[in-house]
Amino acid sequence: MRPAFRVYGIQLALVGVAAIWGGTFVMVKDAVERYPMYAFLALRFAIAVVAFAVVFPASVRRLRAGTIGVGLLAGLLLTAGYVFQTWGLQDTSASKAAFITGMFVVITPALQALVLRRMPRTTTIVGVALAVGGLWLLSGGGGGEWNIGDTRVLLCAFAYAAHMIVLGGVGRKHEVQPLTLVQLATVGIVTGAISLLTEPRGMPGDGGVWAALVLTGVFASAVAYAIQTYAQRFLSPAKTALILIMEPAFGGVFGWLAGERLGIGGLAGSALILAGMVVAEVVGARTAGDAEVALEPSIEGPPLIVEDDGP
Repeated sequence: MRPAFRVYGIQLALVGVAAIWGGTFVMVKDAVERYPMYAFLALRFAIAVVAFAVVFPASVRRLRAGTIGVGLLAGLLLTAGYVFQTWGLQDTSASKAAFITGMFVVITPALQALVLRRMPRTTTIVGVALAVGGLWLLSGGGGGEWNIGDTRVLLCAFAYAAHMIVLGGVGRKHEVQPLTLVQLATVGIVTGAISLLTEPRGMPGDGGVWAALVLTGVFASAVAYAIQTYAQRFLSPAKTALILIMEPAFGGVFGWLAGERLGIGGLAGSALILAGMVVAEVVGARTAGDAEVALEPSIEGPPLIVEDDGP
């Protein structure tokens, strides 16, 4: 009973992670309406760095020059992703942002197929087709409901995809935890520098902003990463990905609770995007066989199948 109880407990914890990630869209959208965007990101990732170092103290001791170099590259792409996502949230709904961000799950293998000049898996092709169709419906099906915020969030998805490809390539030569710490620090430093140059200074005086900072900095980064890392010791790649793919669905639910409505077309599009993510990741992992699949851990979002580019 104990092993079974542990597995069920891990699955429940992963559902909690997906819920936290989904809930951040509404919280961040509300927070950056009341506090400067770059300052929010700088504080969020400063908190994340401290929390990550507390949860994974060895990550500080194991820092190496090569790890810092690769971490800076991956961190700059991660910075672009968070900037575009947070900027996009200022002009689109949290619900749409959650599903559009989830597109990175199908963009990553598609981009990798182009970069490595390999024929993509059949599951990748089907997943991309479903997700693109869902994106078209989510945008209004040509009815003019797409806006600049949606475009920024889509750019975020491409930045996240490029970030995952870097981690799946040169990133595999370095220890994961120190590499993650450098990425978190890079986002905090870059956004902090931009904030000092472009925004009014001062700490937040709003309790809601601080709540968003703690949730995103501690729970959505360090704690969620720890749970994800631990879970992959006991659950198959397909099951781990399937649970964490629930993130956009939670984002849609929290957006609905906040008063957002996607409409019939938007709901259908969201369902197709989720279906595309499941086909590309979960079905792809099962088709390849769990023993042959390495899921690249993600700071925020489901772990991805990222194939090495070989010798």
